[in-house]
Amino acid sequence: MPPIASNSIAKAMQAIRALLEFIPELRDCIAELKKMIPNLEYIIAKVAFSIPKLIQRVEKDLERGLMSPQSSQNPLFEPSPLPSPSPLPSPSPLPSPSPSPSPSPSSTASAPALVLSNSGKRIDQAGKKKYVKQVTGRHNDTELHLAAQRGDLVAVKQILDGIDSQMMGTLSGAELDTEVAEIRASIVNEVNELGETPLFTAADKGHIEVVKELLKYTSKEGVMRKNKSGFDTLHIAAAQGHHAIVQVLLDHEPSLSRTVSQSNATPLISAATRGHTDVVIELLSKDGGLLEISRSNGKNALHLAARQGHVDVVKALLNKDPQLARRTDRKGQTALQMAVKGQSCEVVKLLLEADAAIVMLPDKFGNTALHVATRKKRAEIVNELLSLPDTNVNALTRDHKTALDIAEGLPLSEEASEIKECLSRCGAVRANELNQPRDELRKTVTQIKKDVHTQLEQTRRTNKNVHNISKELRKLHREGINNATNSVTVVAVLFATVAFAAIFTVPGGDDNDGRAVVVNRASFKIFFIFNALALFTSLAVVVVQITLVRGETKAEKRVVEVINKLMWLASVCTSVAFMASSYIVVGRQFEWAAILVTVVGGVIMGGVLGTMTYYVVKSKRSRSLRKKEKSARRSGSNSWHHSDYSNSEVDRIYAL
Repeated sequence: MPPIASNSIAKAMQAIRALLEFIPELRDCIAELKKMIPNLEYIIAKVAFSIPKLIQRVEKDLERGLMSPQSSQNPLFEPSPLPSPSPLPSPSPLPSPSPSPSPSPSSTASAPALVLSNSGKRIDQAGKKKYVKQVTGRHNDTELHLAAQRGDLVAVKQILDGIDSQMMGTLSGAELDTEVAEIRASIVNEVNELGETPLFTAADKGHIEVVKELLKYTSKEGVMRKNKSGFDTLHIAAAQGHHAIVQVLLDHEPSLSRTVSQSNATPLISAATRGHTDVVIELLSKDGGLLEISRSNGKNALHLAARQGHVDVVKALLNKDPQLARRTDRKGQTALQMAVKGQSCEVVKLLLEADAAIVMLPDKFGNTALHVATRKKRAEIVNELLSLPDTNVNALTRDHKTALDIAEGLPLSEEASEIKECLSRCGAVRANELNQPRDELRKTVTQIKKDVHTQLEQTRRTNKNVHNISKELRKLHREGINNATNSVTVVAVLFATVAFAAIFTVPGGDDNDGRAVVVNRASFKIFFIFNALALFTSLAVVVVQITLVRGETKAEKRVVEVINKLMWLASVCTSVAFMASSYIVVGRQFEWAAILVTVVGGVIMGGVLGTMTYYVVKSKRSRSLRKKEKSARRSGSNSWHHSDYSNSEVDRIYAL
C-alpha cells in the first residue's frame, strides 16, 4: 500500500476517534438546546407582545413632547432582563446569585424605560406588570424574604414603597392605587421553596417592626398560609417564644389561635412544649377552649409541658383548668405519667397537688406512675410517689409485674439500687409473692361474668324465638281476620239477595192492583217486617266491609266483632221471616207443620246464639282477669310476657 494512502487512512481513523469522543458532548448540547427551546419561544413571544405596546407608548410620548425624535439612544430598546419560566439546569454548580441591581436614577427618570423592582416585578410603561422569578439564597428567597430575615425595616419599606415611584409616571388615580395594591400583595404573599412568606420569615426571626409593616399589605390568606411543615405565622412565632409578635398576630387575626399543624398541634401546644410561659398565658387569655384540643396522638399541652419539665407552663395550665391533670392520651397516659419520664420532681408535685388520685390511674398497659418512674430510673420521683398514702406499691401491670419486679429487671446502677431499697422499705414484693386468694377471687369473678354472659345470651335467644312465634301468630291472626271478613261479606250479600227477592215472590200471588193476596194476614205482616230487617242488616254489613281499611289490626278486630253481631241479627230475622212465610204456604189445614218448623227453628237458633253469647262473655271476663294479673306481675320475665300476649291473641281469635 502506498505511504500516502496509509497516512490518509490513519488520519481518517484518528478523526473518527475524535468524533466518537465528541458524540457524548454533542448529545449533552442537543439536550440543553431542547431544554432552551421553550424558554426561547417564551422570550420571543414576550418581546413580540411588548413591542407594539412600546411603540404606541413612544408615539404618545412624542406627541406630548416628552421625547425628541433625535434621541437615538433610547433606553427603551436597550437590553432588559426578560422573564424566564424556570431556571435552566447546569452541569456545573452556579454561584449564588446576587440581588438584582436597582435602576439607576437616569433610567428611572426616563419615562419609557423598563424598570425592575427589588421584589422581582418588572413594570413596563403601559402599567402592565410581568412576573420575573428573581431568587436569591438557598431556598429561592426573594429580596423581601432576605430583608425580613435580617429585620431590615428600611429595606422592607424601600421595596414596598418603591412600587409607587415606579408606577407614578405610568398610571394615576384609582387605576394607580389598584395596580400598586395588586403588585404589593403579590410581593408580600410570595413564598419560597419552603412555602414561607416574608411575614412568616420575620415572625420566625422575631422582628416585630417588620411584622407590623408586612401585616399592612398581607391578605388574610397570606397570614394564615402554612409552610410545607404545616406551620403558619402564629404557630412559628409561638414556637419561637416571640410574645410581642403573638400579641400583634392575635389582634390582627384572632382565628389564628385555633389553627393546627400536620400533627394537629395548636400554637398553644407548640408554645407549651418549648416552655414559653408568657406566650401560653397570652393564648389562654384569648381562647381558653384551646385546652380542649389535643394532638393526633391524644396528648394535650399539659402532657407535653410536663414531659419537658416546664414548671411555669404547668402552673399556668393547671391554674386555668385543674381537671386537665386527669386527661389521658390514646395510650391512656395522664400528664403525671408523662412527667415521671422527665427529670422535674417539681412538676410531679404540682400535678399531685392538683389531683392526688391520679397517682394510681393506669394506662392501657396497666402501668401507674410508679411503674413508669421505676422503669425510667427516676429515684427522686419514686420517693415522692411512695410518700403518698394513695400509692399502691404492689400494683400489678397487665403482664403481672410489680414495681419491684421492674426494678430488679433494670441494669445494675446506683439509681436502680436506690429504687429497689425504697420499694423494699415501703413493703414492695414480687408478683409471685402476692396473696393467692386475690388471684382466686379474680378467677371466680371472671367465671361468674362468663356464666352471667352465657345466661344473658340464652335469654336473648329465647326472647328472640318467642318474638318470632308471636310475630307468626299475629300473621295467622291477621289472615284469619281477613278470611272471616271475606266470608261474612259473601254471606251478607247472599242474605240481602234472598231477602230482596222474597218480597216479590210472596205465596198466594198478587191481585189486579199488585197487592199480595194475603196482605191482611198476620203471618204476612210478620214476614214483611223481619224480611226487611234481614235485608237492611245485611246491606249494613256490606257497607261496613267495603269501607273497612285493611292493615289496622285493632280496627279490623272491632269491626269483625260488630259485623258478627249484625250477621246474628240478620240470621234471626231471616229465620223469623221464613217461619212466618211457612204459615202462608201450608194454610190453615196443615198449620201443625208450620208450628213444628217454628219450634225446631227456634230451638236451633236459640241454642246456637245462646252458646255463642256465653263464650263471648266468658272471653271478655278472661281478658279482664288476665290484665289484672299482668299488672300485679310486672316483675316477671320478658318471655312470660310474650307468652301471655300470644295466648291472649289465640283466645281472642276463638272469642270472635
